[in-house]
Amino acid sequence: MRGPGRTVRVERGQRREEVCVLGTYLYLDVNGGSPPGCKWFSLRHSPNIELEVLNSDASQQKVINGEKLWPLSKKTMVEFKITVPSTDTNDGKITFAYFGKGSDAPVDKAGIYLTGIEMSLDVDADRDGTVERNNPHKASWTWGPEGHGAVLLVNCDKDSLFSRTVDGEDNIVLSKADLLDMSKMFLRIKGPERLPAGYNLMLHISATDSPNLGVFYLHEKRHTHILGRERLFYRTRYRGSSEMEFYVEGLRFPDEGFNGLVTIKASLLETQVEGIPETPIFTDVVTFRVAPLIVTPNTLEPIEVYVCSVKDNLLFLRSIQNLVKEANYKIQICFENVNRGDRWMQDEMEFGYIEAPHKSFPVVLDSPRDGELKDFPVRQLLGPDFGYVTKHAASSEVTSLDSFGNLEVSPPVTVGGKKYPLGRILIGSSFPTSSGRRMTKVVRDFLYAQRVQAPIELFTDWLYVGHVDEFMTFVPAPDQKGFRLLLASPATCFRILQDKKQEGHGDVAMLQGFETKRWTVNKVLSTDTIIQENNYVQHCIDWNRDILKAELGLREEDIIDLPALFKLRQDQAVAFFPNMVNMIVLGKDLGIPKPYGPVLKETCCLEDYVIDQLRPLNLRCTFIDDVVSYHKQLGEVHCGTNVRRKPFTFKWWQMEKP
Repeated sequence: MRGPGRTVRVERGQRREEVCVLGTYLYLDVNGGSPPGCKWFSLRHSPNIELEVLNSDASQQKVINGEKLWPLSKKTMVEFKITVPSTDTNDGKITFAYFGKGSDAPVDKAGIYLTGIEMSLDVDADRDGTVERNNPHKASWTWGPEGHGAVLLVNCDKDSLFSRTVDGEDNIVLSKADLLDMSKMFLRIKGPERLPAGYNLMLHISATDSPNLGVFYLHEKRHTHILGRERLFYRTRYRGSSEMEFYVEGLRFPDEGFNGLVTIKASLLETQVEGIPETPIFTDVVTFRVAPLIVTPNTLEPIEVYVCSVKDNLLFLRSIQNLVKEANYKIQICFENVNRGDRWMQDEMEFGYIEAPHKSFPVVLDSPRDGELKDFPVRQLLGPDFGYVTKHAASSEVTSLDSFGNLEVSPPVTVGGKKYPLGRILIGSSFPTSSGRRMTKVVRDFLYAQRVQAPIELFTDWLYVGHVDEFMTFVPAPDQKGFRLLLASPATCFRILQDKKQEGHGDVAMLQGFETKRWTVNKVLSTDTIIQENNYVQHCIDWNRDILKAELGLREEDIIDLPALFKLRQDQAVAFFPNMVNMIVLGKDLGIPKPYGPVLKETCCLEDYVIDQLRPLNLRCTFIDDVVSYHKQLGEVHCGTNVRRKPFTFKWWQMEKP
């Protein structure tokens, strides 16, 4: 036997009708339907049927009246299939004649009439943007360049002005654009105009998958929701040779308890007697994987910059506008009627995108922090081909670490031979042995469940605000590595100041214009509290440095240290002067917090140091005054801005299994 198939039975003197789907085998128990005492049988079949007699001793065959007879045993079976779709009902036929011991004439006869149909549920299983016919791998999903399995987008944008929410949260199609976000699926049939009585078609999904997908079908000039949520099956009558077009949408991103895989089945059902339940005689299966949300790193090309306008940041806002204009990108300003005084654009949201072979669009991930900016992602960003997703948490669980200054992503890296072509997500957490602040579980679970950007948890609870962007960032580099990691470094700052002291500049003032106390190079270097607190901070940063080197496969030459100093507030660190690592990266143009370091020969020596370090990377440094509007409120340039970037050119489904 060739493997799984369907067993059918005949009885002597009967004519049985069966439907056979091309590509499947039927197995007929010859002995079970034979008259008592029969030892032999013969058969004839129409040319559109291929068959083989199994478990019959071929050496004992004999010929009577020119007809070949097979010996019967208790296990004798006939395996057969129909080779082409039928043009008429019952145009395939097998007849059996039974012979007794020593008999030259048949004792009885039986027959089976077959109608062959071709039936396939089809999706874009080879990921080329076209729904091919009956791909042999459509029922499973594998990763990699040679992988297979269809892709589904979460329908999380809003294509119609009449919709009150994201498209996937209703069961209606309000515009043709909505269909373009969905993956096509076809039920293709070839066969006669009708089947024998008692056959129907059904599409069905499991109760487990029902919250994760929706299926629409064009019926009476409108697309009707037929599967998903409370709808587990859809019946349709057989229409002969036809092609039924369906549209499938994802309703939920991969998450805790949902691995992203969903399955849809199409079954041919048979009812032998009216009133008796139907049974499936053939089922075709397709599998989709819901596309993950992919977060974009600093090294990808910008598309648009987002910044708030509040009552005290006019000079900052003008500096950002000039930088964006010079870099030739777009800018969107969120005014006070929307931001209501909340200036922390980076903390409210994170930009990413979703992609299938047929479509890609940006998605904004809304933080559970829910400050006064909470309406901006929904009111200003959600729209046609711009998706939205958020993770809700109890307000008692949300901490500063749930703001998305605490969510960054590395450029692509290779670590110990393992490739991360979409980079790795970086989030801040508490020290491994402490019970400090962590990003809330629903957000961490969501980020881990996307799989394609395997997260790394860093130690940030030593910071008062607690965000990864307070001590690190990435900038592009023109070499094979493609980027550098920038780290805040008190040790580097002390070394620069010590050099200036030895050069005779110990009395030069720092932090002029925004610190009430007069700080000179000598005073900073001689204040024990500053030295002790920054030695502690450097230790915390070095802890993360070692994690980043190990988890991102970095060497020391891949890291550039930028001078920084911190001070402790309630035993947690805040920036002593504007923290230059907290910058905005726009291609080759960097918007860096102006540090107000010692001015020597009309330039700030800290700025000069950063320029010298980044010049070999062909990066242009613009220093932005953010002291009053951001630094004094415990943030910097990066905290007050956000950037939507172009997607990776690499297709996530081509990753080796993550």
